[in-house]
Amino acid sequence: MLNCHFPVLPFQVMNTAPKSTNEALKSDLKKLEHRAFQFAGWATGVLKDYHSVTPNLDESVAGPLRALHAWVFVPTTLWPFNILDVLADCLVTLKKQKQLSRGHGLLLEFLPEPPGVEACTAVAEHEHNVQRGSYEDLIKTSAKFAQAQMGINANPELQNQWMRLKGEFEVSQFADHKGVVRRTMGAERNMRPTFSVDVSKPADVFQAAFDAFCQRWNLYGMQHDEPLLLKLAVNVTPYGTMILIPSYWSFDPKRDIRWDAIASLHRTRVPGRQGPVLAEGKAERLEQAKILRQLDEEARGLKLKGEEKHLFLCAGLGWVPETSPKRLTRLRALLK
Repeated sequence: MLNCHFPVLPFQVMNTAPKSTNEALKSDLKKLEHRAFQFAGWATGVLKDYHSVTPNLDESVAGPLRALHAWVFVPTTLWPFNILDVLADCLVTLKKQKQLSRGHGLLLEFLPEPPGVEACTAVAEHEHNVQRGSYEDLIKTSAKFAQAQMGINANPELQNQWMRLKGEFEVSQFADHKGVVRRTMGAERNMRPTFSVDVSKPADVFQAAFDAFCQRWNLYGMQHDEPLLLKLAVNVTPYGTMILIPSYWSFDPKRDIRWDAIASLHRTRVPGRQGPVLAEGKAERLEQAKILRQLDEEARGLKLKGEEKHLFLCAGLGWVPETSPKRLTRLRALLK
């Protein structure tokens, strides 16, 4: 188990990073230069600190931080929490010559191994489509979206309600840097981050009214005065793959979705083949592995070696003597 209290060697902040640090930073940014959402830009500061700080740390501290650093190169879609925030906080703590807290230790201990290259590559490409709001590689038809969009763009009642909201609230304060005001996001099992409305708070009233407005017109938000209609969408999350079918959409599972493309994207994270036949086969092999373990102990007691031991094990398992020793090795590995 990871020790939550890390020893920290004397550390001094260097005004000028050594050449090796600059080279390491450039190498990291090179790996991130094609990532969506301008990720390299907002990762630069934390990565620069990381490469300045870690050479001065004891291995017991630097090792866990390297595991956190490896997650920086995983697409943010797959992050269980904000990796950069935690890494930055660890580095700030260490710069102050303090030990990492028990909270730091738990986060570093529980963080799993980063997903494999195949999953990271596929999801990184998918993030560019999400950034553009483009799902055409996973969705077959856009006609239903185009038809619905024409309807809301020409609807005077929608614009009238939006003007009333703008007259009541300073909507720009709820917009992002692109001028997009978003409704409250849905989540798995409809478990919303918050469901309460405090009518004494103008921000709560606006968000509730805007959410109702968006539900009425099937929107995920407004960009300036343009309604942003919901699309049939496929999104990868840290825990699975979600498909959103808008409530206005007359869904045809055969014509609307590229199931092969979605399955291919999803399978990049699946650890191996699955199914009832495979499950039964694995259970049978596990039973054989337990028998083999017992046979190995008996063979040691009888001081059997080489060919004699091999024949003894095969007979105990009911296998033919010509069975490859590699099959026995693979069977033993199941219980390691």
